[in-house]
Amino acid sequence: MTTVDRVQQSAPASPFDAWRTRDIVVAAVIGVVFGVVFTAWNQLYAGLDAVTKPFSDVIYGMWLVPAILAPLVIRKPGAALFAEMAAAGVSAFLGSQWGPDTLLSGFVQGAAAELVFAFVGYRRWSYAVVAVAAIASALAAWAHDWVIYYADVSVELQLLRLAFMAISAVVIAGLLSLALARSLDRAGVLGGFAGSGGRTG
Repeated sequence: MTTVDRVQQSAPASPFDAWRTRDIVVAAVIGVVFGVVFTAWNQLYAGLDAVTKPFSDVIYGMWLVPAILAPLVIRKPGAALFAEMAAAGVSAFLGSQWGPDTLLSGFVQGAAAELVFAFVGYRRWSYAVVAVAAIASALAAWAHDWVIYYADVSVELQLLRLAFMAISAVVIAGLLSLALARSLDRAGVLGGFAGSGGRTG
């Protein structure tokens, strides 16, 4: 074996390599699983929103998990948007009370997280990066909701919603996604993925 061959074999995979079939399948599975979870979460949020608005936004982060978890596992461009849109599609199909707007919401959430991961070249996966991506996703969701659902709500209340959503994003979308990715790795599910090996740097 030549030196060139050894160097080529040991070179790490680029995050910009083409998606493999397993990448597509895992991103889709994450989206479908959380799309089903969202159907229950939608009802929980609606119940809390009816009596504790805007405190109900402390659970908002669950809707952002696919946009954080899928990139943590796959570590390629498009994973955040793909998984979040898949989850939104399943949620809408199963009767989300927000109807087709669920898809728009999923798009802005996934795209915002995607921008953060793109900014670091899909190569840095520290908790700081994950937290910023989760907050960016929450910020996009907050802007979307303000325009679509809360146009007549006071700025003070909007800022309070943003604070609750950001906290929820960091705790639920950020920490939960990291915990899930590490659990999947320890269980051997992530063999062959760039996110395996417990690396978060």
